[in-house]
Amino acid sequence: MAQEEVQNGGPEKVAEVSFTALKPQLMVEAPKAADAVQFYKSAFGAVEAGRTVYPKRKADQEQPHVLSAQLELAGSTILVSDIADNSTPVKTEGTGYVLCLETEDVEAAIAKAVSAGGVAEGEVTEGDGACCGGRVGKVKDPYGYVWLICSPAKKCGDAEA
Repeated sequence: MAQEEVQNGGPEKVAEVSFTALKPQLMVEAPKAADAVQFYKSAFGAVEAGRTVYPKRKADQEQPHVLSAQLELAGSTILVSDIADNSTPVKTEGTGYVLCLETEDVEAAIAKAVSAGGVAEGEVTEGDGACCGGRVGKVKDPYGYVWLICSPAKKCGDAEA
C-alpha cells in the first residue's frame, strides 16, 4: 500500500495569502502598558495611533487594562499590551528577540532613551560585527526589552569604494 504524503491541513488546494503588515506586540506586566507607551514616546519619538482598553476589572485597580496600544515608530507599527492575569504567553526577561532602530546619531539616541528611563548596555561598537559594519549600541527599556540603536547599515557584501 503506497503512503501518501500528508501536509498540515490535508491535500486541498489553499488560496494564496498576502500579508499587509507585521506588528510586533510587546507584552508588559499589568498595569504597566500605559507607562511603557509613555516611555516609547519619550525615548524613541513614537506616536500613539490608537488604544483599546478594558474597563477596570477590580475595585483596587487604578487604571484600565490596556488590551492594545498602537504606536507608530520609525515607519513601523508596534503594539503594546498589559498581560492579563490569565493570559499566555507570560513575558519573561530575555525572551529571545531584540528590536532594532536606525538613526544617524547613535549616541544621541541612546542618551535620549537613558534620560527617559532606559539603561545603556555596553559601549557603542563599530565594525564588521555591528549591523554589517555600522555603529550600534544597546538600551534595555524599563520593561525588559533590548533595543539596538544602529546607524544605517551598509549593504552586506558591498565593496568599499
